[in-house]
This record gives sequence, C-alpha cells and structure tokens, in this order.
Amino acid sequence: MLKKVESKALNVLGGELQDCSFDPVTGFFRDGCCNTNAQDVGSHTICVRLTEEFLQFSKATGNDLSTPMPQFNFPGLNPGDQWCLCAVRWLQAFDQNMAPSVRLTATHERALDIVPLEALKAYALDLN
Repeated sequence: MLKKVESKALNVLGGELQDCSFDPVTGFFRDGCCNTNAQDVGSHTICVRLTEEFLQFSKATGNDLSTPMPQFNFPGLNPGDQWCLCAVRWLQAFDQNMAPSVRLTATHERALDIVPLEALKAYALDLN
C-alpha cells in the first residue's frame, strides 16, 4: 500500500503544490496532484498538458499513454488532458523538441532533481 507524505508539498516555484487533474485523475497516488515519495521511482512530478505529438512520441519510445488499460483503471489519455508525467520522460521529450507544456504551480519541486527549472519555464503555461 502506498503511503502519502503528510507535509505540504511545494511546487518548482516554491509555492504550495496545486492540483494537476481530476479528469482524468492523475498522480502517483491518484490524488489529482503530482505528489511523490521514495516509492515513486519514476518521479511522476511534472504536470503537463498533453499534445498529440507528445502522445505519439511517448508511444514510439515505449510508453503508450493513449491506449486505455481497464485492468489498471487507466482510461487512456488524449490531447488536452493534464497528467503527472515522469520527469525523465519529460526531459527525454525536451531533448527531442517534443516536450508538452508544463503547469509550474502543479509541478512538484522534486522534478528539479532531474530537470532544470529554466527548461520547465521555457514550456510553462502559467508563467506571467
């Protein structure tokens, strides 16, 4: 059983971590947020808005996010959905100019262990 961290999580900008998506429900804990802990070896910490191009890229690199898998209660994702993406997958897409946009306020600060803040800011949806 997964145990959620009780302290308030912070986003990459230093504020309180905001919700990412409840439709579809996302997050390592399926709590709508990009919360994480030591059990989350994939670091599902970056809140993204998916695009068709990214979904095709992800599928081609071995991570099919668009096909429903009812046995895992996974609806399959569509362009426009928001999702807590693995930091390494986002960085891989960034390196190939295929990265989806990011909601910084809903991206967990632990993403910075893998992805530089400036890279995330370049794809930010919520930066003034």
